Amino acid sequence: MAALEKTLANAKGVHAPIRRYSHVARVKASRMLSLAGQVGVDENGDLVGEGGRAGTDARAYHNIGVLLESEGAFFDNVVQLTIYVVGRESVQPYLDGRTGVFAEIYPDGDYPPNTLLVIEGLVRPEMLVEVTAVAAL
Repeated sequence: MAALEKTLANAKGVHAPIRRYSHVARVKASRMLSLAGQVGVDENGDLVGEGGRAGTDARAYHNIGVLLESEGAFFDNVVQLTIYVVGRESVQPYLDGRTGVFAEIYPDGDYPPNTLLVIEGLVRPEMLVEVTAVAAL
């Protein structure tokens, strides 16, 4: 598969990214993938790392990686992430855990645009984070 033609940018006149993201991803793509939101459950639907946020959040990204690979894509094909975090008190623990995950999946520091939303709840009360992605091929 040919390499994705992608440029990440942070335009003048807009604030610098607050955390690990870019404001714009410009891509030349022949196909787009839209992934359903992923939570920290294994292939049997069991919550991973229950009571330990890092394992649960990392599993959501693991699941995204599996879905990307099933379509011949990788994290560098991701052009948009949307993260849903339950409760404001969950934001900092999520961001702390994401630092390690992003160091692995984006070692060059080229982070895709992403949006973090604080919500009241997810489908199961023990789930605290859901991540969805759009990728370009």
